[in-house]
Amino acid sequence: MLYFRLLWEFFKTGLFAIGGGMATLPFLSDIGQTMHWYTQSQLADMVAVSESTPGPLGINMATYVGFRVGGVLGAIVSTLSEVLPSVIIITLIAMALKTFKDNQYVQDGFYGLRPASTALIAAACCSVGEIALFKPHRYLSIWNFITFINWKAVAFGVVIFTMTNRVPKVKKLHPIIFIAIAAVVGIIVKF
Repeated sequence: MLYFRLLWEFFKTGLFAIGGGMATLPFLSDIGQTMHWYTQSQLADMVAVSESTPGPLGINMATYVGFRVGGVLGAIVSTLSEVLPSVIIITLIAMALKTFKDNQYVQDGFYGLRPASTALIAAACCSVGEIALFKPHRYLSIWNFITFINWKAVAFGVVIFTMTNRVPKVKKLHPIIFIAIAAVVGIIVKF
């Protein structure tokens, strides 16, 4: 039953997460809350690992979650389920697009997907930012606003933002360098 549930959850995620890997985060957050397979904190860790490894974020996340809850078979089922809707839709669109490529409704439909994709990515950014920068459990337990903010993460973010926008040599560095630095700092400082 677990594998059918993985198949269904990640099929839905692959079907409705339009806009890339970050657009899957609202769906993954919902899966974690409803299925109790992982916490929001563990989701943030999965995002960090998925962003640090090669491959698309959504696929990496599906593989990671599937392996976490169902072992190797769970990873395979989750990964294939995530990809299957795209394969089906792209095949159907490729077959039909030749016929309807000049149709105004088809063009309008593709144009309408842009704001939906933008909204899903914005929701993902808000979720990741909330997890990384705030500690709501600390605020609720002691009602102290100072401890609500993860000051180490905020300071690190300000330093990275300043360096990448103000120092020309740093601005030219490859993104993998920033991922490696962030991983090392995260391990040392224990965000």
